[in-house]
Amino acid sequence: MSKEKVVLAYSGGLDTTAIIPWLKETFGYDVICCCIDCGQGEELDGLDERAKLSGASKLYIENIVDEFAEDFIMPCVKAGAVYENQYLLGTSMARPAIAKKLVEIARKEGAVAICHGATGKGNDQIRFELGIKALAPDIKIIAPWRMTDLWTMQSREDEIEYCKKHGIDLPFDTKHSYSRDRNLWHISHEGLELEDPSVEPNYDDLLVLSVAPEKAPDEPEYVTMTFEAGVPKTINGKAMKVADIITELNKLGGKHGIGIIDIVENRVVGMKSRGVYETPGGTILMAAHQQLEELILDRATYEVKKEMGNKLAQVVYEGKWFTPLCEAIRAFVDVTQQYVTGEVKFKLYKGNIIKAGETSPYSLYSESLASFTTGDMYDHHDADGFITLFGLPLKVRAMKMQELAKENQK
Repeated sequence: MSKEKVVLAYSGGLDTTAIIPWLKETFGYDVICCCIDCGQGEELDGLDERAKLSGASKLYIENIVDEFAEDFIMPCVKAGAVYENQYLLGTSMARPAIAKKLVEIARKEGAVAICHGATGKGNDQIRFELGIKALAPDIKIIAPWRMTDLWTMQSREDEIEYCKKHGIDLPFDTKHSYSRDRNLWHISHEGLELEDPSVEPNYDDLLVLSVAPEKAPDEPEYVTMTFEAGVPKTINGKAMKVADIITELNKLGGKHGIGIIDIVENRVVGMKSRGVYETPGGTILMAAHQQLEELILDRATYEVKKEMGNKLAQVVYEGKWFTPLCEAIRAFVDVTQQYVTGEVKFKLYKGNIIKAGETSPYSLYSESLASFTTGDMYDHHDADGFITLFGLPLKVRAMKMQELAKENQK
């Protein structure tokens, strides 16, 4: 009789490596490892050998970089979704993309369960599991770090010792380092000195994609981008797909110290956590998109879209990607993007993105209206009636307060 199968979200790190023999020993499962490539780069090197050495029967390495860029990143860019005014959702956007692929592999393999290595303190357990529940409510979810009666390892030392006992000698040591998550969009850093909010980050050791702004070049660099319906199409005249545009912007932004944030954020589970995020390309792309939108969207639409962007950021941060609310917000945003087409120019200089002009065939900006010279479309006298009506509630209230004040003085 064949064993039941479990699909493990596998990163190749110590946690998920130790989980392989643990799943076999604890549940008797046939372990199918699945590594989802969202743009981690060299982190994927040597995974096949490591997974097999650890006892996995099979390893999938699924490249979803383009899908991640086009179907998960771009909806958030078009919405201007930023969590707590700073965080550009790099990890949050990737988790539903990963959950979707895990479910696909589980269906393909006929697996009865999906396992992840997220801890019981973080947001990722919620994001993975809400995605799996939404797409495959019948599949069992295994979260070892929450199963403290069965998962007894509490440290890297424990995990390394466990692996050695199972004949797995891997290139991990007990040296503590930052906890990082990397993909096409960003890299996050937690741990070490970052656990104390009073301590300045050690950027010389910490940064991976970027340089600190003070170490960036002394000369600014101009960049030109074009968009069609809210989607980036070219950089400096060269047409590229979205994933390649983000990759190129990462190089440019990293060079000039763009997109480094140090934030104490509110996790879904209720605690505050401190992290440093490097999002060089994403910060540029968001700024360039907003720069163009300013020309095109009318005031009322722009106002509601800002609210929807904030709401989408919360929805995505909380792992609710596969929900009717998320779908509805994205549909609203897509309508606002129909005419977000044009060109933007800006310069990068020591951590700053400085506007250098923008044009669009759909621009609502009228030079004749905006200038101090009176034009045919605007008569200054029209403002008299407008201000009278616009200020009528204020005036009525002020008159009433004056009337009451006089009565009180009698």
